[in-house]
Amino acid sequence: MSPVLRPEQVIKGLEKNGFRFVKQRGSHRKYKGNGRTVIVPMHYEIAKGTLGSVLEQAGLTLEQLMK
Repeated sequence: MSPVLRPEQVIKGLEKNGFRFVKQRGSHRKYKGNGRTVIVPMHYEIAKGTLGSVLEQAGLTLEQLMK
């Protein structure tokens, strides 16, 4: 089960896995890397279900993200 994380934690993990910031629209940031596009909501916390979706978009496991 996915924990609740802050957007900054998710972004740090994505950047360590080769994703780079592309643009922001409203409260959502777009990152690209490894042939994939990931949208990260910049809310206070990223809910468990949303985090699961971000991980799926990135093609990463929670362990890979948190390394």
